[in-house]
Amino acid sequence: MTQLKSVTDVPVALSSTDVVGADNAQAVSDSGPAVVNGSTWQASIDLTFAKGVRGTRLIRSKHQGPLYTQKPFYPEGEALCHLYLLHPPGGIVSGDHLKIQLNLLAEAQALVTTPGASRIYRARHHLPVQRQTISARLSPGASIEWFPMETIVFDAACVELDTQIYLSADSHFTGWEITCFGLPASGHGFQQGSFKQRYAIYSDGVPVFIDQLTIDDENRITFLSGQASMRDFTVSGFIVLGPFCDKTVPQTDRLYAAVENLSCDGVFGISLVGEFFIGRYLGHRADEARELFSAWWKELRPLLLNRPARPPRIWAC
Repeated sequence: MTQLKSVTDVPVALSSTDVVGADNAQAVSDSGPAVVNGSTWQASIDLTFAKGVRGTRLIRSKHQGPLYTQKPFYPEGEALCHLYLLHPPGGIVSGDHLKIQLNLLAEAQALVTTPGASRIYRARHHLPVQRQTISARLSPGASIEWFPMETIVFDAACVELDTQIYLSADSHFTGWEITCFGLPASGHGFQQGSFKQRYAIYSDGVPVFIDQLTIDDENRITFLSGQASMRDFTVSGFIVLGPFCDKTVPQTDRLYAAVENLSCDGVFGISLVGEFFIGRYLGHRADEARELFSAWWKELRPLLLNRPARPPRIWAC
């Protein structure tokens, strides 16, 4: 459920101070050793993008543990940086904590995606919690498109996912979240464990979108099977795009028309909430959710960012 809440002590976006030498410098890579506690990873990556005369550049990449990036590239021109975020282990086990920080200085533009699904495995009894924390801070005029592949939550996982987006004046965000519960094709549902997810967007410190989901032993059956919740579907997802000004807001009929020829066995909907379009999907296929969200992105991106949609090449693999 989308909620509006009042909060205090919300961190502000980065300063829009010019970046000296951003045009000529390559990214500063500051890689520390992996922080390992027994068989767990405490991995983090901190990325900073800046706009210079020659477009957006990744000027800083600091990481610890198994979180990396491929070399940035520019299939849409120098103004927009495409970047692939890599997590070689491909999964999160008990005690792991992945931290991703994305910083965009004034007028920088980036599209960040991942090459494959993230897997959150069955938790161990003595060290149960598996965490992922994502934070993006946008200075005035910046934009980021954050398109991770789906998260597969194995039975008996104990998951905490937290995503926080901080927008400034004239900055824009597009992002999606797709979650698969259990491995139904193998006969394994999400019958044990816990799942906590919080996804929040702030505009100049004011919350404009907060989505929270908790599944545990107290509500598991009701939530996963209830007609007002998951309806026995195993894949849930949403996409958020905005903010839109009054002059660029299309009618929702146009967005439904854009997907009317898609073969979709799930249920979906999209609506304008404040200045943001929120699209949702319930079904059994992550690829179906991505196809649906991509179609809406293709319709809305030209209005939001004044550029046609060009899907990352890796999506075709």
